[in-house]
Amino acid sequence: MSRKVKLTSSGYRDWWATYEEGGIRRDQSPPDSLRALAARAVAVFSSTRRRAIETARAVAGDRPFTSDMLFIEAPLPPPPLPDGFKVSPRSWGVIARAAWWLGYGEGGETRAEAEARAQEAAERLITASADGGEVLLLAHGYFNNMIGIALQRRGWKLTQDQGFRYWSVRRFEPRG
Repeated sequence: MSRKVKLTSSGYRDWWATYEEGGIRRDQSPPDSLRALAARAVAVFSSTRRRAIETARAVAGDRPFTSDMLFIEAPLPPPPLPDGFKVSPRSWGVIARAAWWLGYGEGGETRAEAEARAQEAAERLITASADGGEVLLLAHGYFNNMIGIALQRRGWKLTQDQGFRYWSVRRFEPRG
C-alpha cells in the first residue's frame, strides 16, 4: 500500500483497515538468519493477522506454529480531525498512537488493557521458553515493543535490537 498519499482521518481509518487485512508482498522474503532462528526455536508464535501468518509461513516453512489473537497489534484509531487536515499514513500512525496513548480509543482496547495483554503475552512466551529453548514471535511492531517492556519488567534483558523494520529481530534473554 502506498505510504505517499495524504489522507483525512476517515481516509486513514480505511487505509489502516485495508493494511490490517493485507498480507506480505509476493516479492518479500525473510533473511536466512531469521529462518535459522525459526528452525532452532522450540516454539513459533504469530498474531492472527494475515501478514503475521504469512510471515510465519515464510520464516518457519512447513514447521507448525501457533497463531493467537493475544499477539495482535494494539489499536490505532485516528482521532476525528477536520477533513481539511490531510497527512501521510506514517504521520497518521504517530498521531493515532499518541491519541490512543493519551486515552482516545473509540471504545476499543484501552492502553491499560493492551498493557495487561502484553503482560499476558510475555508470560506466554516465558512459559514456552521455560526449558531454556528459544521462542520466536512474529507479530506487530508497537505491540511487540509493549511485550518487550513487559519482559524487561520481569527481569529479561534486550540482547539484540535491529529496530522495528520488517524482518528485524529484537532478542530478549533472562538475566543471570
